[in-house]
Amino acid sequence: MSGFTEADVADQSGKCFIVTGANTGIGFEAARVLAARRARVLLACRSEAKAEAAMARIRRLTPGADVAFLPLDQADLGSVRAAADMAAKEPRIDALVNNAGVMRPPLMRTRQGFELQFGVNHLGCFALSILLLSTLAKTVGSRIVVTASIAHRRGRIAWDDLNAEKSYDRSQRYADSKLANMLFFFELDRRLRAAGSPVTAVGCHPGIAATDLGRHMGPFQLLVPLVGMALNTPAMGAWPTLQAATATVVPGGYYGPIERGGNRGPSGPAMRRPQAEDRELARRLWDVSVAMTGIDPGLPPA
Repeated sequence: MSGFTEADVADQSGKCFIVTGANTGIGFEAARVLAARRARVLLACRSEAKAEAAMARIRRLTPGADVAFLPLDQADLGSVRAAADMAAKEPRIDALVNNAGVMRPPLMRTRQGFELQFGVNHLGCFALSILLLSTLAKTVGSRIVVTASIAHRRGRIAWDDLNAEKSYDRSQRYADSKLANMLFFFELDRRLRAAGSPVTAVGCHPGIAATDLGRHMGPFQLLVPLVGMALNTPAMGAWPTLQAATATVVPGGYYGPIERGGNRGPSGPAMRRPQAEDRELARRLWDVSVAMTGIDPGLPPA
């Protein structure tokens, strides 16, 4: 079965990409390939030391690679705003690749007091995307990529307990945050199309890959490398991200592995749960996200 791999990434000379969480895993692999294709890549990470180490690895693989560190902590909306302001100084941005996320941690909260998974995986992604819209709109064909997960299929957003003040199931909250990612890029793209924006929003998922995202999964994490190697390596897991960021895509499209039930292999159009395209849920999440972050792009409902 044919599909998209890193070999299909064309020359990206003159383009600039922001990749969040780019110091490791899928984010690193996406940044590596983009830099090898001559793009300028901003590695948006919490740790400067880890970002510098990742950039050194990329430069060893691609001497002269145009990579730079962009400080970003998605658990702090102040940091998100500062990152957007710094990124706006770039001459152009062709794509924002929202890759950073957390998976199944103990109950923790962001600097603003939000439950960590919803706060980082969705609200941080929402805020950064919205704050960079005007910058992205200066470049025709620019896009926002949102990384979701097959876990979105189990998602059911707890509207009456978004901050997990009543209960906390770490696995369910992760699935909920990934459903939020799905609803966000679906609603964002609809609003962008209605507004006549040159920016496109698309989604992707990596299938199952052997990364350190599951560091909070306890003893089960010991099995993840074995399972992941049988399915997707981090480099393979980055193929849907690269397709969403660089290939010809359908506005509002969703991309992921096309083998083994959508868990492995080359990238192509992916299946999503009908709930992920529920317009009422998407509008409700949009309104809630604007209220929680205080960031409103002024895009009317489509």
